[in-house]
Amino acid sequence: MIEAKEINFAYRRGIPVLFDINCKIEDGEFVALLGHNGSGKTTLSRLFMALDHPRSGQILVDGEDIINYEPADLADKVGYVFQNPDLQILADTVYEEVAYGPRVKKLPEENIKTNVKAALQAMGLKGLEAKYPRILSFGQKRRLGVAAALALNPRMLILDEITNGQDAAEQAAMMEYLKALNEEKGTTIILITHDMNVVRKYARRAIVLTDGRLVFSGTPEELFEGDQPVERWGLRRPVVSELASRLGVSAASCEEFCEEVRKGGAAL
Repeated sequence: MIEAKEINFAYRRGIPVLFDINCKIEDGEFVALLGHNGSGKTTLSRLFMALDHPRSGQILVDGEDIINYEPADLADKVGYVFQNPDLQILADTVYEEVAYGPRVKKLPEENIKTNVKAALQAMGLKGLEAKYPRILSFGQKRRLGVAAALALNPRMLILDEITNGQDAAEQAAMMEYLKALNEEKGTTIILITHDMNVVRKYARRAIVLTDGRLVFSGTPEELFEGDQPVERWGLRRPVVSELASRLGVSAASCEEFCEEVRKGGAAL
């Protein structure tokens, strides 16, 4: 569980970024953290991982204030994947990059091999173990960052714009894997994204920030199919939500929408 209590934050130049943020993410949730560029969502996620610390208020992980924590103290609880994958690359091969965290945690070498193999397989990077990470494509680097987080088997994953740079098949494979991880292992997923179609299909709750303030917390259905001012918050309704709303059906994906239409749920 991660909880923000009355969080205020400003960077060194003194300009406030977050104002009185209160939210709680329970174990096993799949949450989308949304907002326009500069809304504060990445900053809030960095506080969750102790990459930064609030000016006032508390960040609690499993009920414990993490004000004196460093990211390494939380690595086996909270995995963090940066928006810029180059910021995470530390090793000279793909294998060593994914093995880095488990080695820091002094896991047995046999466990490390098992975890690395599984993480690379899950992210479609099998066969690239000996490659130099910095020559990978942008999309591969993103998946490498996810693999490195997965190798520590964290209970929570914070993923910042990980679908960028992926083609449709890669994006679908990654999101289906995360969905399975959430549903089968109970891993908490916090997804920062601008892709509202991904939010509508996979997230079970959406948290929206605008100009550093929390303005919405609820289901994607409530966000996209109600009267929320999503455009004013810098968001766009998913195409499927627009169509479903106009035709009087409820659907989280194109597949569900087509099925509802096929069954005669819409008056065409």
